[in-house]
Amino acid sequence: MGTWDIGPFDNDTAADFSYTVDEAPAEKKADVLLAAFREVVGTGEEYLDADLAVEAVAAAALVAAQCPGGEPVTTSYGPDEPLPPLPTELRPVAVAALDRVLGPESELLELWEESDGTEWKAGIVKLRAVLAGQARAAGTGGTAGATRAG
Repeated sequence: MGTWDIGPFDNDTAADFSYTVDEAPAEKKADVLLAAFREVVGTGEEYLDADLAVEAVAAAALVAAQCPGGEPVTTSYGPDEPLPPLPTELRPVAVAALDRVLGPESELLELWEESDGTEWKAGIVKLRAVLAGQARAAGTGGTAGATRAG
């Protein structure tokens, strides 16, 4: 895996995922993110491939960017185009995906634990906290501003 830093888009797979998000029509971008979450959650207790986990982390960062307390995705490796307001229903699914990434049988977690992944893991926990805080309010409607990267 070509990784150069701890951020959600600081690796080759996440950068490629950004291209997939950019290529989707505006009305389908949320579906691309949801598909990334469902693939990860759908593995159940099976071994989770690092590439799937990386895509879910990147997707979670995009969702969290629209939550209060979320950080905008400003890296040049993120999507080039701003995302439309995303459905709040993505937030609890993103939390479940991040829980799976940090759970047992996760190749991405294992790879980070082989080096000093403390800072990476703290970033995922922070991302999860933003999403979890907003997941409870998912049924109340409204989102923060759209994400702009680049």
